[in-house]
Amino acid sequence: MNGKNLREEKLFVNGENAVIIAIDHGLFDGPIPGMINLKETIKKINPCVDGILLSPGMLKHLHPAFNFKGAPIPIVRLNWSTVYCFHWNYNQAYTVMAQTVEEAVSNGAEIVLASLTLKTGSEEIDARNVEIYSRLVNSACKLGIPVIGEYFPTHSGTMSKEQMHEQVFSCCRILSELGCDMIKTFYTHEFKKVTESCPVPIFGLGAEKMPKQIHALQLAADEIRDGARGVVFGRNAIQVNDPFSFQAALCDVVKNGMTPDEAITKYSLADK
Repeated sequence: MNGKNLREEKLFVNGENAVIIAIDHGLFDGPIPGMINLKETIKKINPCVDGILLSPGMLKHLHPAFNFKGAPIPIVRLNWSTVYCFHWNYNQAYTVMAQTVEEAVSNGAEIVLASLTLKTGSEEIDARNVEIYSRLVNSACKLGIPVIGEYFPTHSGTMSKEQMHEQVFSCCRILSELGCDMIKTFYTHEFKKVTESCPVPIFGLGAEKMPKQIHALQLAADEIRDGARGVVFGRNAIQVNDPFSFQAALCDVVKNGMTPDEAITKYSLADK
């Protein structure tokens, strides 16, 4: 078994679905509540999760989170895009490479994430985004490093549910056709069509912070029900009263089929 397969097996422990906690928001938002001091944030991540998504420069500062037996896998985001900079009113998705695969691996990354945005309204930007994404995917393949491809559309906050589904449905398939090993993307109202049309595992993301923890757990349950092989949650797993317990509940919902109501009760989560 090659190194890529071994790393993927570490993420999907015993064939179970995977839970990844994202703390890479500072790459686009700067410090946000719950992620102001990442050395403190990392202490709020339950070792029961399978991976932690980081920005390129943060892995070297957070090695203690990954240096024990059974620790989560370090996953590093490689490219930077204006599509995430909502607070600057950016949406055209100009993309640049923030770190090469070789640099990420030398710092300890075991899996890398490369994002892609299409249908920007500019053929030139779309083609440039595909060029950067493909370069990262191909470099990772040569090194035997698994790649999570991320599809993130422009104007995601103002799309209709039909527009969101159409983009996620078509563009996730494009990501897999370009060579990624897994995909992280938005949940849609016809998400089962997305998971059934892709030959690689799909992770549903958590998106904006939800008002109640049970809503976040229900989103995770819905994503798994519709064919996702795991979830990538950030704000919803960190910006809560007891992140450690919420993440344990999330793992039970995603991995063990526990209902959100059962998880809320088991872990005595305040429903707020």
